[in-house]
Amino acid sequence: MTASTPPTSPAADSIAWIRLSSCYLPLASPISDAKVLTGRQKPMTEIAMLFAEIETKDGHRGLGFSYSKRAGGPGQFAHAKEIAPVLIGADPSDISKLWTQLCWAGASVGRSGMAVQAIGAFDVALYDLKARRAGLSLSKLLGSQRDSVRCYNTSGGFLHTPIEQLVVNAAASVERGIGGIKLKVGQPDGALDIRRVEAVRRQLGDQVPLMIDANQQWDRPTAQRMCRVFEPLGLVWIEEPLDAYDFEGHAALAATFDTPIATGEMLTSGIEHGELIRHRAADYLMPDAPRVGGITPFLKIAAQAEQAGLGLGPHFAMELHVHLGAVYASEPWVEHFDWLEPLFNERLEIKEGRMLVPTRPGLGLSLSEQARAWTRESAEIGRRV
Repeated sequence: MTASTPPTSPAADSIAWIRLSSCYLPLASPISDAKVLTGRQKPMTEIAMLFAEIETKDGHRGLGFSYSKRAGGPGQFAHAKEIAPVLIGADPSDISKLWTQLCWAGASVGRSGMAVQAIGAFDVALYDLKARRAGLSLSKLLGSQRDSVRCYNTSGGFLHTPIEQLVVNAAASVERGIGGIKLKVGQPDGALDIRRVEAVRRQLGDQVPLMIDANQQWDRPTAQRMCRVFEPLGLVWIEEPLDAYDFEGHAALAATFDTPIATGEMLTSGIEHGELIRHRAADYLMPDAPRVGGITPFLKIAAQAEQAGLGLGPHFAMELHVHLGAVYASEPWVEHFDWLEPLFNERLEIKEGRMLVPTRPGLGLSLSEQARAWTRESAEIGRRV
């Protein structure tokens, strides 16, 4: 072989088969936050999960997921099934290229919301496949900064929980080793919000990190008053005090108060997060990887947040965000929700206020028999080799 002759390489692997599953996870009891108490939504009783399993002609496999709450599950599944054929025969390593192709395959329905949430399941599965093939955890594949992340509990602090049980739940979470506690606020009676938060602060003391979340239900004057009331409590953040798209309102709160403002979980594209960052509308950015379209757009958002000097607190889906949080330059907070645990055979480990990053290849997850049992609809694209 002469110096000008390029070396030969084996033929690239290609995607041969995809299975999509629409799985509905029932919740133990109806869940209420401020959106329910203000009459804008009904209590949540289940979570619609979209799973994508991808297999290549060489036998490599990846698992990814997206989700929706209260509405959108059938739509996500239908859109995913419609665009999935784009992936058959493609090189699974070309993840960014494939994200763009999937996006354009469904461009007539937009580049945010349900359209990209369906893409998210494929994107996560492709990253899982790539990491598994390399024998690395997802965080190691992406370039991990740490082996554990700070975590806080949300599931014990919803508004349907009586104040006496709220205090018990918070103490139990701390005893279990979870690092912080988040409480839901935003009720029509603000005085009740104050009593609930103060009761938990008294029980836990000043050393336990405490956050609150109004789920977008305050208007600007109410948000000003409530942020001022909660300022002395030393909260880690006040989350979604205003409508998710009120960038200027959030920016005004962030500039006025010492308590950090956190928002971003309801945004469903990189462009929307970019506007949030441009307005300096948050101290903590809270992107949700499945909601923004997967790991590919999440990493772009995180890079913008890092450049702006923002904290990171990914929303929900701890099984994925524990890996993505481990990659962020500064110490993040990852939300501890145990709701999705029945769907997987593996469990995350909590120790001394931190969530340990799994060392198993990829996400380190496999679907449980229960997830199969809760599946209402599935589709296969391509052919298994």
